[in-house]
Amino acid sequence: MTEPRITEDLIAAHGLKPDEYQRILDIIGREPSFTELGIFSAMWNEHCSYKSSKKWLRTLPTTGPQVICGPGENAGVVDIGANEQGIRQAVVFKMESHNHPSYIEPHQGAATGVGGILRDVFTMGARPIAAMDSLSFGRPEHPKTAHLVKGVVEGIGAYGNAFGVPNVGGEVRFHRSYDGNCLVNAFAAGLADADKIFYSAASGVGMPVVYLGAKTGRDGVGGATMASAEFDDTIEEKRPTVQVGDPFTEKRLLEACLELMQTDSVISIQDMGAAGLTCSAVEMGDKGGLGIKLTLDHVPQRETGMTAYEMMLSESQERMLMVLKPEKEAEAREIFEKWDLDFAIVGETIAEDRFLITHGNEIKADLPLSRLSSSAPEYDRPWIETPPAAAAAPLPEITPVAALRALIGSPNYAHKSWVWEQYDTQVGADTIRRPGIGAGVVRVHGTAKALAFTSDVTPRYVKANPYRGGKQAVAEAWRNLIAAGARPLAATDNLNFGNPEKPEIMGQLVGAIRGIGEACTALDFPIVSGNVSLYNETDGKGILPTPTIGGVGLIDDLDHIIGGLPQAGDLLLVIGETRGHLEQSALAAEAFGIESGDAPEVDLAAERRHGEFLLSQRARLRAAADLSDGGLALAAFEMAEAAGIGVTLDSTDIAQLFGEDQARYLVAAAPAQAAAIMAAASDAGIPIANPGRFGGDRVDLGGDSAPLSALSDLYRGSFVQRVGLDH
Repeated sequence: MTEPRITEDLIAAHGLKPDEYQRILDIIGREPSFTELGIFSAMWNEHCSYKSSKKWLRTLPTTGPQVICGPGENAGVVDIGANEQGIRQAVVFKMESHNHPSYIEPHQGAATGVGGILRDVFTMGARPIAAMDSLSFGRPEHPKTAHLVKGVVEGIGAYGNAFGVPNVGGEVRFHRSYDGNCLVNAFAAGLADADKIFYSAASGVGMPVVYLGAKTGRDGVGGATMASAEFDDTIEEKRPTVQVGDPFTEKRLLEACLELMQTDSVISIQDMGAAGLTCSAVEMGDKGGLGIKLTLDHVPQRETGMTAYEMMLSESQERMLMVLKPEKEAEAREIFEKWDLDFAIVGETIAEDRFLITHGNEIKADLPLSRLSSSAPEYDRPWIETPPAAAAAPLPEITPVAALRALIGSPNYAHKSWVWEQYDTQVGADTIRRPGIGAGVVRVHGTAKALAFTSDVTPRYVKANPYRGGKQAVAEAWRNLIAAGARPLAATDNLNFGNPEKPEIMGQLVGAIRGIGEACTALDFPIVSGNVSLYNETDGKGILPTPTIGGVGLIDDLDHIIGGLPQAGDLLLVIGETRGHLEQSALAAEAFGIESGDAPEVDLAAERRHGEFLLSQRARLRAAADLSDGGLALAAFEMAEAAGIGVTLDSTDIAQLFGEDQARYLVAAAPAQAAAIMAAASDAGIPIANPGRFGGDRVDLGGDSAPLSALSDLYRGSFVQRVGLDH
């Protein structure tokens, strides 16, 4: 087959700027072949190279005594101590985006996002134990929103349920900025023995490079390049770049890989994710300082007549690449054949710095391997700091119950059971706390320990003040873990932004990373893995900046979980100071359509003090929640509604009830325990207040009241109705 001639249009179609193409010419001293152009395009796009964000990502804190492996591998690895047999264990986790594919083909886009993040975890040698998803959609009334919500949720459920991993948490939001570009951020965590972690750096010359898993097809060709571009009116033409997933094959791949890892056969192993065979081979060789030679005739193919270009850039799912100890070939092959999976030696490691690709006895690519990854373009893009927000005008008058109704009747704050009831939250039988209120909790099987998981960000805050918004996202994730009784361990980030070539968008990214870094440092909460998703724009309009923080915490004893519900007669206590910050609040946005003013201040020293105090009191608590969107009134309602009892708050002040001041927790305790907590807080200099009590069958906000049953009906029915999921 004759390869296309390299033209300016073809270069542009591969997402390469003229100066980047000139850099390619300078590196190889000649015009690239079509396959080589595709390889450079795959390795140098934003999705794989982080060329706009690397400079700033390096400023994040990534180490700590608990960190075994930080960013740079398939997932982060964090020590969680020894089990009952004295074997040190680790939690392996990461969050990644599948935004563009999910907008084009929601079911498969979301499903393969789940599949990809699960492979990132088990390629490190960990068995997945939990998943979460952070989802952002456009306005409920937008003509595509219901279709996207249904497709994405079905895709996540279909893949995760069939694979057998419990989905224990996440978030769902709606905003007009996501009308043309939904966000699907998928998180997975797994367990491994700390001394049995597998890495991707190849070693040894002449070692066989082995292809594992499903066959290669044409699905997903060019997917990484597509994910590094804005959308426009040609969006439907991009449908072939979306991968197709098979969770049952992935389950077999998991079991085969974990079985293989017990045999001392694996030198290195890498998931075939974005850019498929190209990225996995280049990363393995580059990290090991070696070259790679691939013979594509040996690649298992499910379609006929595939070209070298298609095989190198296919993003077909459920595939791995491994460097194998040669003497273990027969044993390894037998394992994969037993699991009815392909096992093919497709190349070898070489001493030269070359990425040599042959197909049909022809050389299709011969490139300096190290220049594909380590020497990818790195930009210090111009950026403009987001200007300080003007002070917002006071909100119009509203009664407390009307304000609460505006929140719980909105799709952003209505009950989301329609979503998580489509996910298997109990598979594995170790889920202790399901989605609903706060962090999900999963038992560390065979031990008295548990892990807590959360994902958090408030995009309104980040748009108004990226630095504060980045800090707040970390602080909220940290608080959600604390409120479950967990000690926060580490975080992963998924940085979703618009076009970084626009200085104001780049300024949002820089500001948010600065805030995230400061908060993670102050809270000893390092970033150990993550993903950057840029160019989330349609027709030149960007999304709200959405730097999602996935947090993981350790509960050292199951008895220390804070997972109860309030009982009649319990008192409400608020730990932390309430000033009544209503700018950029949920109430302003949902009740009045106002998004103005500044994000709330984030006092990281107070966050730490108040979190440590709550953990010191957990034995006295019945229930706990962090205070964030919707403030005290929304959190108290959610806690009461989950318990099926009424609640009374004494204040009539809207700012006190719905303000979103940070470093605050709502806790429920019996009167005697509440008195002890308040005394301890007084001794420790911790601000604390008793704003109300639980009991009865009404929600009473300073004398303005409504039956709990009526508010519960609104809360539990609004999501399906408002998003149009009931038809």
